[in-house]
Formats: sequence, structure tokens, C-alpha cells
Amino acid sequence: MKGRRVAIAGVAAALVAFGAAHGGHASHAGEPEPSPVTTAFATASDTTAEARGAKLAALGDCITCHTATGGQPLAGGLPLQTPFGVIYSTNITPDQETGIGRWTLDEFTRAMRRGVSRDGHLLYPAFPYPHFTHMSDADIASLYAWLMSRDPVNARAPHNALIFPLGFRPIIAGWNLLYLHADTTAAPSPSDAPDIARGRYLVESLGHCGACHTPLNHLGAERREHALQGGTIDGWDAPALTDLASRPTPWTQQQLVSYLRTGLASAHGAAAGPMRPVTRMLADAPASDVEAIAAYLLALSPGPPGEPEHVVATPPASAARVPVVGATGSGANLFAAACASCHAEGAPMSIGGARASLAFGTAVNADSPRNMVRLILDGIDWHESDGAPFMPSFANTFTDAQIAELANYTRARFTARGAWPSLDAGAVAQFRKDGLPR
Repeated sequence: MKGRRVAIAGVAAALVAFGAAHGGHASHAGEPEPSPVTTAFATASDTTAEARGAKLAALGDCITCHTATGGQPLAGGLPLQTPFGVIYSTNITPDQETGIGRWTLDEFTRAMRRGVSRDGHLLYPAFPYPHFTHMSDADIASLYAWLMSRDPVNARAPHNALIFPLGFRPIIAGWNLLYLHADTTAAPSPSDAPDIARGRYLVESLGHCGACHTPLNHLGAERREHALQGGTIDGWDAPALTDLASRPTPWTQQQLVSYLRTGLASAHGAAAGPMRPVTRMLADAPASDVEAIAAYLLALSPGPPGEPEHVVATPPASAARVPVVGATGSGANLFAAACASCHAEGAPMSIGGARASLAFGTAVNADSPRNMVRLILDGIDWHESDGAPFMPSFANTFTDAQIAELANYTRARFTARGAWPSLDAGAVAQFRKDGLPR
């Protein structure tokens, strides 16, 4: 999911920058503490702002990161796995003791724009304030109004479990000095059409797409010179978003909107991994905003736009479509036993519900086998919807060697690129480890 990568500076560089910038105010990095508050601030109801805030929360995927498995919505406690240890998401319900019920709008704005909590302590950039800092005042106020209208839940997040000395929060001041461009707006290009300008704003601010789809530098910050050119999140590859309209099977506006709102695109496949909950949230976002996001992302492609919407998709030129009959070997047997009932030519999965053949799939066509392996390991979870994609997990069914054989056979069968030379049992074991809690 989009907020799960921590951007934390290297310890030495951060401490030097922190000391130079703040002169030793270590307790809260020089940030003031608020005046005592005895009552909640969310007493007056603004139904218009709340309704608008609900749509913004869907665009920002707030519930996914701030809801623990089996927990109450927005009550926090979700463990965010990072290379530096575990960070637990916070309670953002209006509970006065454990949530944000005592926060003023100004304090909420400070957290969104500068990553500073109400009592002055610095927030870890797992909370993507480097993107939220570009939000407009009106959007922050509407999101605040919606959060303050939620049911308060008394739930205190567990203590973070970070490697020493990253539990010392003032270190983040050094990172902020280097990488936080605070209180700046996501300004559109003068040449942007209105929908592209809106999409640019949402992608760069509230949507925080770069938190997953941009590579990180050695200090854990986004490499702005490679914005949206692909990253890694929760053991999955987040693909580049800068070539969607110029791929061998180009994305169209209609297909991308469908993918973002339903998790399924007829010519590209289904959303999985951290992207799946994003699509569930975007289903509740304004259609016009999702269309604007799609328009902006397609405009990033250097090549020509995708085919007109009425064109029926055909497999990419690389698709080999090796027949089932006559195929031998362990990979073929595994595919016949576990996959063919859905993914073989003529199977219900392949001919119903506008579902794409595996020949179109991003994972099976990717240069790296990571996402193909993760799909087999994790599957796509079920969410009580007849139209939603679903795939069972095979993590406890197949050995690492069998998963490598199955993935390589599938790629050889549905594309002309052949098996991944680097994919063997050892590689699968590493991919399996990458997706486990640390």
C-alpha cells in the first residue's frame, strides 16, 4: 500500500543536519507544544465539508493504512514493515485520549504539511507528508472535517520497533531539512488542460503515487529526477507510470479508469498486492477525479496515445500461446493442476467478465519475475464481490522450486520471451522473505 515505505535519512547525515539546523533542541526538534485542551474541536458539523472530505479520504487511501487487520476503521495499529523495523500507524479517529480529538485545524494542517504531531514530536515519513504538504488549505480542512465526524475509538498504537537509533525522532529533522519541500503547492504546467492539471495535483499531493512508484535514494527519499519511474513496496515491484500509453499494449483512458476504480482492466489484468486496496478506495472517489488522474498519467508517456476505446485488444506481439496439448514437464503439470481451470484458453476466467488473458498481464511480461512470484505466493484476496478479481494463495501449496517452475512455464507459454533466466528456487525464497514481516 502507498504509505508503507519509510523515507528515513542515514543516521550520520541526519544527525549532522539536525544539529546544524536546530541547535540541540532534541525533545521535539524545536517544535512548540500546544496549549492544554479539555474539549474536542469537532463540535460543529459541516456536512458539505464532511462529504467532500470523505471523497478526499478515498483518494488518499487513508483507511487502508490507518486500520489494523480486524480493527476499527481509522483507529491505527497497522504494522508498516520497513527496512528499518516496524512502524505502527496511528489512531486518527476523534478520540480525545488516543486519537486526534483534541487537535485544532491548525495542528492538523501542521501534521499534514510538516510532519509534526500536536505535541511537537516529529512524524516518520511512512506518513507521506512530503506529498501532503502540497495539498490546498481547502482540501486539508475538508479532510479534517470528515475525520472529526467519525466515531471516536479509544485505541493506542503499539510502540514502534525500529533499529537503533532511529527511535530517536529528532533525527527526522535532518531528513526534513534535506527532502521536505514544505508548504508548496502542486502547481500545474501552464500548458496543462484542466483535467490534466487536476490529475497532476492529485497524483503529487493527496494521492501520493510517488511514495510507491518512485525509486528511493540511499537515504530513503524519493529520487525526484526519476519520479514515477517505478519502485518496490512490500516485496512487490510498483511499475513505472511514465510509459503507460506507449507500452506494447498501450493503456487507454477507459482501461486505466476501469483499473483504478475496479481493480481490473480487460487488456491488462487485475490489481494485486499493495495496489488492490488502493483500487477499492478509488471506487468511492469521484469519477471525475479518477479520470483526471488517468489523463495525467497517460500524458506522461513519451510515445503516442493508446488505441481508440472501441478497438478490441489483441495479445501483444510477444505472445506465443503455446498449446496445452503436448506440453510436458513439472511446470506444465503444475499449471494444468492449479491454473488451467481459470487461465487456460477457453476456461471461464479467459472468456467471461471482460477478463484479460495472461498474455496481457504486466507480471508475466515484466523483466523481473518478482510480481509473478508474489502473485502465486499471495494470490488476490476475496472481498465479497462477484465482479472483483480473486486468486487463491499458493504460498503453502508449492515449494520454492515448484513456484519457479510454474512461473517460468507460464511466461514461456503466454509470451515469446521465454523463462526468466534468474528465476530459480533461491530467487523465490528471497521473494518470499521480502514479503514477510521483519
